[in-house]
Amino acid sequence: MIGATTTGPSTAERVRSACARAEGARLAIEGSEPVVTLLHHLRPNGEVIVAVPEDSEVAILARQLSGTGVPAVLELTDHAPLELRESVRSLVWLRGELRPVPASLMRPMAGAVAAEHPHPALLDIGHGTILLRLILSSSVVADGTGAEPVAVEDLLAAEPDPFWEMETSWLQHLDVDHPELIDQLARRLPPSLRRGRIRPLGIDRYGISLRIEGDHGDNDVRLPFPRPVDDSMGLSRALRVLAGCPFLNGLRARG
Repeated sequence: MIGATTTGPSTAERVRSACARAEGARLAIEGSEPVVTLLHHLRPNGEVIVAVPEDSEVAILARQLSGTGVPAVLELTDHAPLELRESVRSLVWLRGELRPVPASLMRPMAGAVAAEHPHPALLDIGHGTILLRLILSSSVVADGTGAEPVAVEDLLAAEPDPFWEMETSWLQHLDVDHPELIDQLARRLPPSLRRGRIRPLGIDRYGISLRIEGDHGDNDVRLPFPRPVDDSMGLSRALRVLAGCPFLNGLRARG
């Protein structure tokens, strides 16, 4: 397992955060068109529960499966919260064996998922929507630096970044209300990378990433915090210190 350091999350943590943030994952099995899932949730036992329309090709084929299931891939796209020239930050592929959930277990399974991950799509189970199980066998994440596999046991041992739910509001707040802070952070960049529009790309407990949209392409740069942070007050303080402005009032993302 690649351990987390003070410069950034481990690959497994990145995948868990992407899984938590991504909406509208695509589920594909051979012989059918990919379907956009209504819900995906990775459970501690290594299975991904997905909700799909009951009249979709994937759902129809899944109901015809034997107990052994069929190979399938779930593709998740992690989009930047801001409007950028290239909004995709990473892609995650979860591969495994797709199995149907028996009708008698559909509602109990929905209840189990709701206890871990409340989601409005669970209200439609049995009313035009069904659940399927993807038993994980491998996972891969790809971004601008390349592709990297993550062992399933490492993925299950990792946790999403504690700030994944508030990341969108934080980045939008920085981009709209604190351009002066972005300018201060940009001073840490090499002079060659300061030519272009600099936008916040991502933030987590280990640091902040910036996107430089230049005339000849985009560049992403990560600025790590001195140490990982655990709460919003610590995150605000770490940002101010990183920008060299410890005297600024604390930053708070708008609800």
